[in-house]
Amino acid sequence: MTGRSMTETVKVWDPLVRGFHWSLAASFLVAWVTAEDIESLHIWAGYAAAGLVVFRLLWGLVGSRYARFGQFVRRPGAVLSYLGDVLRGREKRFLGHNPAGSAMILLMLATLLAVSVTGWLYTTDAFWGAGWLEESHEALANLLLVFVLLHLSGVLLASIRHRENLVAAMFSGRKRAAGSGDVS
Repeated sequence: MTGRSMTETVKVWDPLVRGFHWSLAASFLVAWVTAEDIESLHIWAGYAAAGLVVFRLLWGLVGSRYARFGQFVRRPGAVLSYLGDVLRGREKRFLGHNPAGSAMILLMLATLLAVSVTGWLYTTDAFWGAGWLEESHEALANLLLVFVLLHLSGVLLASIRHRENLVAAMFSGRKRAAGSGDVS
């Protein structure tokens, strides 16, 4: 990799993707922290998260290049192959989401929708006080927390392996330009 390509950056994450990402992280954190103590704030944070997920699903269809599902969603075999490469320390750098990241995005979006639906159902007359629904909501929220921790671990690992601060990229929208061997 040349010195020029190490410093040249390109725009990858558009403002709507970045705003969605950090707003969703904040909504989930607020909902998690207020789950036992501040019910009204917990509910509003859940509604915000649900609305953000709906927005992201739409933006995944019509958004900018790297926001589109068609650009980054990979088949399960490609995800498993990529994870094998990660274990062997030879995974390629992706300008957009790598296959493991794309799988995690889909898992988190699906789980967030399930958490939102179970949370909303719990507030309806038909399901008010249904213990199984409350337990399902909590179990899904706990599963989502596991996914978030795996996501953060993956971001840290990819940042170290590819010598690139992915957290900073999610703030600025810019990543190092693709070099030889990178997938753009």
